[in-house]
Amino acid sequence: MNRKLLRIIATAVLLLAAWLVTHDSGLPVWQQLVVYLVPYLLIGYDVLGEAAEGVMEGDPFDEDFLMAIATIGALFIGFLPGAEPQFPEAVFVMLFFQVGELFEDYAEDRSRESIAKLMDIRPDTAHVERGGQLETVAPETVQPGDVIVVKPGEKVPLDGTVVEGSTSLDTVALTGESLPRDAAKGTEVASGCVSLTGVIKLRVTHSFGESTASRILQLVEEAGENKSHSETFIRRFARVYTPVVVFLALAIALIPPFFYTGYAAALPSWLYRALTFLVVSCPCALVISVPLTFFAGIGAASTKGILIKGGNFMEALSRMGIVVFDKTGTLTRGVFAVEAVHPDMPDERELLHLAAHVEHLSNHPIAAALRAAYPLEHDNCRTEQVEELPGLGIRAVIDGRTVCVGNEKMMAAVGAAVVPCDKCKAHTGTVVHVAVEGVYAGHVVIADQLKSDAADAVATLKRLGVSKTVMLTGDREEVGRTVAQQLGLDAYYAGLLPADKVTHVERLLKENAAGRSLAFVGDGINDAPVLARADVGVAMGALGSDAAIEAADVVLMDDKPSKLGLAIRISRRTIRIARQNAVFAIAVKVGILLAVASGFMGSWAMPVAVFGDVGVMVLAVLNAMRAMRIGGK
Repeated sequence: MNRKLLRIIATAVLLLAAWLVTHDSGLPVWQQLVVYLVPYLLIGYDVLGEAAEGVMEGDPFDEDFLMAIATIGALFIGFLPGAEPQFPEAVFVMLFFQVGELFEDYAEDRSRESIAKLMDIRPDTAHVERGGQLETVAPETVQPGDVIVVKPGEKVPLDGTVVEGSTSLDTVALTGESLPRDAAKGTEVASGCVSLTGVIKLRVTHSFGESTASRILQLVEEAGENKSHSETFIRRFARVYTPVVVFLALAIALIPPFFYTGYAAALPSWLYRALTFLVVSCPCALVISVPLTFFAGIGAASTKGILIKGGNFMEALSRMGIVVFDKTGTLTRGVFAVEAVHPDMPDERELLHLAAHVEHLSNHPIAAALRAAYPLEHDNCRTEQVEELPGLGIRAVIDGRTVCVGNEKMMAAVGAAVVPCDKCKAHTGTVVHVAVEGVYAGHVVIADQLKSDAADAVATLKRLGVSKTVMLTGDREEVGRTVAQQLGLDAYYAGLLPADKVTHVERLLKENAAGRSLAFVGDGINDAPVLARADVGVAMGALGSDAAIEAADVVLMDDKPSKLGLAIRISRRTIRIARQNAVFAIAVKVGILLAVASGFMGSWAMPVAVFGDVGVMVLAVLNAMRAMRIGGK
């Protein structure tokens, strides 16, 4: 950009000097040409080179070719009998074309800034433990299973699991969220996070090329390959439009003079109109501003932890008609927690105490929920003879008492009569029963927890005009019904297998209104077939999930379903700006082309042509830059 800016300034100075030298100087036309060739070649050598390269490759019809033949024609039109030299106009047109290119470069650099920040999420070094020593090496040399050390203020170079230490992690580069996340022993940490408070040791789980940071960077770099329908239409339009314009210009130059008494005398005037016609016909605003608009929109989304894999998916998001959610891990946290404790014999604390001790060795999510509700760190109870009974539950001896924790079948097996509980009707989670020495002691209700923003996410989608929100879950009917009612979903289907979800999505695709798209929002791991079948597959909570990044069209890098509404708003704003640019550019072009071809502009034809070519492009590029702003209706 700096080099181009210097060329523009130098050309402007040289153009002024050339005008001062040649104005009313009486110099022959060829000497004036030599004077003006200096600023012309300085500002236009790269455009001429691109045009020549296109001709040699057999693909000449682009904006560089149009600018080259239009300005070269303007340089030599003065040699025609009775024609006025157009040397300043030729340099001026090329100069303003480069000014427009400068605006494009600036806008593209601005939109790249947000994506360039992602490049910082992948550090250049890693501290790895080898032979009892700490070595600083390139992350590419670290293998899964190695132990690396991350100090406060450093970026995590590779995905891994904490084996020692604790810290708070800044995940803003990955998720767009500023709230730090705590990490301790056993926590999975994604590359690209920043350790804020403590030293941690990680056992590496993925090689450098397969790490979260590397995959995100690859995704963003390849996003431009998935062109939007608008963008590909503009490219196809330009390939047809350009040769048509060239042949029309030839027709304007050569055919009308036949209707004059003197062909040679009329030719310069019509040749000038044809060259002006070529200048204004360049489709720069279309072929530059529309792709740039999508690029800016994708960059804006990435700053909020929303990775959109291409403009085509942005278009689909803007036309959203039906949104289908998975339940576990999408609308709910996917982490069980104790929701209610209903003791029959002991108090609530004692019931949790017994259940947590019996389950303290189990890896089952229910056991984890019980341990979280009643931590055992400062408990001196003795737990012995732990025995798991398949399909029933777990039995153990706690301080000499036999305690059974499990389902109703287990209670029946040990002779403990389950006491009916009216309070359980208000809950839809899993009921865990407890018996002590064969006597029923009560039960604990364990349930998955709704995400804090799930209800707001559904409400936002409805405000944005989404006609139907649906939940598909493999969970029980009563669980699905309760979640759907709590979130205000339009429909739900429970007890589904993965193949059943695909069937429902295919049916909903047929029901969707013409021109509207369907999105499936899931965790990207178990729902890959449905993600692939939907118009837009959205993986959420994908921090550290390889499968999510691979399977989805849109990746929400945190656990917030409300980000989907923001993705739709950004997409709609981007599409709206792209359409504004296309309509504005085509309307102005057509109007000026008609005026130039008819001769209505007279001596103002070339200045108006410059505005029609460069001015429209500059305005369109400036409008495209608005897509970098977050938000939109």
